[in-house]
Amino acid sequence: MRSGLAYFKEVYDIVPGWVQKMHDYRPELLECYTSLRGGIMSDSALTRKEKDILLVGMNAARLYERSMLYHTKGAIDAGATIPELVEYLMVPYLYNGAKALNTAMKSLEYALSLQGKRNSVSIKNDGTMEELLIQIIQLMDGEDTTFIEGALSLLRSERDDLLIEKIMDDAVVSRKMKQLLMVGIFITELKGQQAGIWMETARENGASEEELADVGFICLLTAGIPAWFEASDSLAEK
Repeated sequence: MRSGLAYFKEVYDIVPGWVQKMHDYRPELLECYTSLRGGIMSDSALTRKEKDILLVGMNAARLYERSMLYHTKGAIDAGATIPELVEYLMVPYLYNGAKALNTAMKSLEYALSLQGKRNSVSIKNDGTMEELLIQIIQLMDGEDTTFIEGALSLLRSERDDLLIEKIMDDAVVSRKMKQLLMVGIFITELKGQQAGIWMETARENGASEEELADVGFICLLTAGIPAWFEASDSLAEK
């Protein structure tokens, strides 16, 4: 196993300050954490790319920009596309409204910069939902914007029910993966009862217990061991 410092240097291209300080104060704990993180983020029922991009969506929903950006890099490095990322970034709107999408815009901007695409669009920090969707379409220049254009049309028609259905429907990203993201959002917010309801919905759309467990494990990384308590309550006994 690589040392903790070498592992995170490979993941982030730099050693983040929080990693360096963990090493400085308790290097043995950094090695334990590195082993745990490496195991959780490796390909299993969910791929590493799926885990990173789910964590992007979870952290956008809870307005936690720092972790969202770390995992944006992980998702792009693992092969996530811009249309794929955008669909995941739309789901948090159903949890935290335009505030979540305002936070999510920073993930999209960062992802585009990682791909070497220059941004000439002026992003409003407190844009309305309509303004944000227009900006996303502009930022996605050269990409397939069909999904966002459809969402914008429904928003303008004031059919919230159809907009919700559109966001959660199969497109570039499957309905199942979007439901797994909703599971993760409620787990990270320590709302186990609501997470359990979404788990059942995800099962109905083909999610396995192993995939649901993987969501719980990645939530542990971003929201601590209480997140696993909430996830485990609704997992089937083995």
